[in-house]
Amino acid sequence: MKRVFGSWVGSVHVALTLFGLPYSVCSGGTCPVKSISTGVSSLCAASPSIMSTFLHVKARSPVYPGSDTRRSPVPDAKVSWETDWPEYSPVTYTAPSVAAKPVWADPDIDSFSPRFNALDGSVDRRSHEGDYSTQDQRPLNPLGRTGVSGRGLLGRWGPNHAADPIVSRWKTDEAGQRVSHTASKLPLLQFVSIKRKDCGEWAIPGGMVDPGERVSLTLQREFSEEALNSLESANRAELHQRITQLFNSPGLQVYKGYVDDPRNTDNAWMETVAVNFHDESGDSVSSLPLEAGDDAGQVSWIDVDSAQPLYASHSHFLEKVAKERHAHW
Repeated sequence: MKRVFGSWVGSVHVALTLFGLPYSVCSGGTCPVKSISTGVSSLCAASPSIMSTFLHVKARSPVYPGSDTRRSPVPDAKVSWETDWPEYSPVTYTAPSVAAKPVWADPDIDSFSPRFNALDGSVDRRSHEGDYSTQDQRPLNPLGRTGVSGRGLLGRWGPNHAADPIVSRWKTDEAGQRVSHTASKLPLLQFVSIKRKDCGEWAIPGGMVDPGERVSLTLQREFSEEALNSLESANRAELHQRITQLFNSPGLQVYKGYVDDPRNTDNAWMETVAVNFHDESGDSVSSLPLEAGDDAGQVSWIDVDSAQPLYASHSHFLEKVAKERHAHW
């Protein structure tokens, strides 16, 4: 089965390697341009997709999240659709929450005719990785086999678009001085993180892009909902104004493409745009009183550090932020 990969203007294609090794971007530094779809600064333009050379790992986790469904084992050598494997017979799974036909989910593939690799009405079925193949009227995961077909927990057949706002600040002491890491001697960044209720892992507070919605609006909406809902403050209007001011500033797009997400299947997968909004002066959202508590779903400032385990591919995004800001990683 031949797969076709193209380029996507404004993309930064991060290599998700089997061992989570660092990824590369433009050689010789950054290439600041304006993204045509997000309205934020991008690191590279017209960068060809390199994702096809790497394997997804979390998308082949033995047990599909939120279920007892076990994926059919897929060895590294059999991941690519280009590798002939006539015996491949993945288990089919669509979560009950998706099968119940909520408004945010597609109908079953046999009951409608979506336009894949295109803007299908208000639903964008184009992939940041370029055109993807279809088989038996079903889209095929651009990174290959996952051991499970159907949609799993994802609403859309094909790409499910999300946006991840990375809101950061410098870590400071009581005197307001930047704190440096004892080993690297580099200043420490902190970012606003949520603790996911489904798996208990810390994550960037992202969310799904609504049909017809600009990614820039999704970024601010998702962050505002997570941050403001966690606060018991009489100054919510002022805090909302600070958030709006930060998101009106030029953001740094650090990634746009496929996400190695445990929810991915052969026919549905996550893609995201990750953008860093940094409070350099400390007079914007740095004062948001976000502290870790005991309950799942909490929101907190977390140190940007390679030792911090994070959900899905979020460590890759934060590594790029740290290196661009010349901070500790």
